[in-house]
Amino acid sequence: MKTVVAVYTGQGLADPLKAVFREVLPDVRLVNLIDDSLIGDVVKAGHIPPGVARRLVQYFHNGEEIGADVILNTCSSVGEVADEARKLIGVPIVKIDDAMAAKAAAAYDRVAVLATLPSTLQPTMRLIEKKAAELGRDVKLVNGLAEGAFEALTGGKPEEHDRILLETALRVARDADVIVLAQGSMARMEKALAAETGKPVLSSPRLGVEQVKMTLEKLSRGETVGKPVFGEGGDLPPVC
Repeated sequence: MKTVVAVYTGQGLADPLKAVFREVLPDVRLVNLIDDSLIGDVVKAGHIPPGVARRLVQYFHNGEEIGADVILNTCSSVGEVADEARKLIGVPIVKIDDAMAAKAAAAYDRVAVLATLPSTLQPTMRLIEKKAAELGRDVKLVNGLAEGAFEALTGGKPEEHDRILLETALRVARDADVIVLAQGSMARMEKALAAETGKPVLSSPRLGVEQVKMTLEKLSRGETVGKPVFGEGGDLPPVC
């Protein structure tokens, strides 16, 4: 049985992602490492402090020691740490938003990035820019920071969070061909936002797990896994 270790910086995505794994990779042993102090420290600092980077890399090492065939980094805010950690870890690290960013960069000219935190918005925009550059494409990015939504959610007002997110989506949809949800926890709103805006909406959880599946298949065939599977211009799985 193959083992996937998922590393989380918060609690919110763990249960939804387990459900996706049960559907896409039911025969895989899934191990979850969760440290919700990580995202708290990132939000407080407004960037990734050195201590967060060190702890995150240690969790990747822990995943390797557990026996992971693939490690899944589930947080877009710290994706650039995962990029650097690939040099240090002996098993593939899949970033949950890699496939989503590659699909957006390949298929659309104007991409709106919806996020409730600047610390997630900026890395996601940089990732899409990177994917577009790899493909030789010029993609226009639209800032979709939903100000106040994060505070509403942490303050126990999920309806307010959803309202702000929808208002932001409607605003940016006028200038975009697609809306990208920078945080995996937003995936629950994917269909509603698509229906209200009339634009395609991409979220990361299913695409990320599909990338894990493709990486495991490559390993089973004895292929060397280097660059992220979807960064090479191959076929992308459909969006959920």
